[in-house]
Amino acid sequence: MAYEPILTSQIDQPGSSTLDFYVQRRRGYEGLRKALTLQPNDLIEQVKASGLRGRGGAGFPTGLKWQFVLKDTPKPKYICCNADESEPGTFKDHVLMERNPHLLIEGCAISCYAIGAKVAYIYIRGEFYHVQQILEAEIEKAYKAGFLGKNILGTGFDCDVFVHRGAGAYEAGEETALIESLEGKRAQPRIKPPFPAVAGLYQCPTAVNNVETLCNVPLIVLNGPEWFSAIGPEKNGGPKLFCISGHVKKPGVYEAPMSTTLRELVYDYAGGMLDDRPFKAIIPGGSSVPLLLPDQLDTPASFDGVQKAGSLLGSAGLIVLNDTVCMVWLAMNLLHFYRHESCGKCTPCREGTNWLSQLLERIESGEGRPKDLDLLFGVSNNIVGKTLCAFGDAAATPVLSTMKLFRAEYEAHVREGRCTLPAEWRAKHPVFAGH
Repeated sequence: MAYEPILTSQIDQPGSSTLDFYVQRRRGYEGLRKALTLQPNDLIEQVKASGLRGRGGAGFPTGLKWQFVLKDTPKPKYICCNADESEPGTFKDHVLMERNPHLLIEGCAISCYAIGAKVAYIYIRGEFYHVQQILEAEIEKAYKAGFLGKNILGTGFDCDVFVHRGAGAYEAGEETALIESLEGKRAQPRIKPPFPAVAGLYQCPTAVNNVETLCNVPLIVLNGPEWFSAIGPEKNGGPKLFCISGHVKKPGVYEAPMSTTLRELVYDYAGGMLDDRPFKAIIPGGSSVPLLLPDQLDTPASFDGVQKAGSLLGSAGLIVLNDTVCMVWLAMNLLHFYRHESCGKCTPCREGTNWLSQLLERIESGEGRPKDLDLLFGVSNNIVGKTLCAFGDAAATPVLSTMKLFRAEYEAHVREGRCTLPAEWRAKHPVFAGH
């Protein structure tokens, strides 16, 4: 744990969110000054060379996404910052916006310059009202200091940054649904192609990037792509924020290189298992990815490492589960969330999530039938890969993953007509009320 935080450096210091702190203590806006001396294409090449991958979930190369943005067009271009952060177990972007907002603001300005845009929208989650207030106050200071607005730093480059508060929909985290919401419509996904890089916001070329992704851009410009890529394993470079929650002693946001293992994150960074109970499983990338087991804890917490182990790093929201967790209960609670958050556009997702939720509630309440287990599997597989966005896959994953790894618990629920966890555990942990 000798790693020194970069993105979250000094966030515990008084005034860390202010412009003065950012300029005096963090070399604030020096990256923007340097970027504006480069050609936009050279800037894109630097980001490509750094290997920066999207921190919102998919891990797609950022420089490549920018390169795809249509260049020869009379239409305006846009940067959309995805600050919706609606994935359960994920809370890193909230910390960056609250404690180091100017890093994001600077990242937005540099990104606009790189793709030829003059406007960036920060689409922030509806529940983050106090964070919106911080962002808007600091954006105003950036304008007054000449880091935003017309003729930035005397270079002739114009850039405006606006904060748009969403209505609190999980689906708005999907890039085309986010764009629809920005346009004042219901947050539902678009058919792709065309992709946002060609026809995004207002049918204009658009790049949609996550908060943490954009916060890395000034660091790359300031320190060089080689410096960035040297942090962590090959093709998984740069600082990374991990959200650790669940049955750990010290839940929170931790910054580490992606060479760090899941075991180190759980036992070193987060202090180990709560009450020193045995480790049962971990969801490594927010609630929408497959679980990993104890013998996979030495997996590097990188995009490629976690994928090789059979899951996805996703938003790096690590949900740690001890031996008191009933996997049927876990799947039921997650399906309650996904059923509620489905936008309803695609029939397999709209109807399938409701069906899965009902089946899980029936099994959990002790009324499950043997054929329900095959039905769960069948319904899930009729959702996966059959929706316009990845929401359907995400909703089916808790069922498919828990059934694959812990089918015996499902069978015990059906056979015994109740949860088979020891009664003393259920009494001690209020989350098991109703078992």
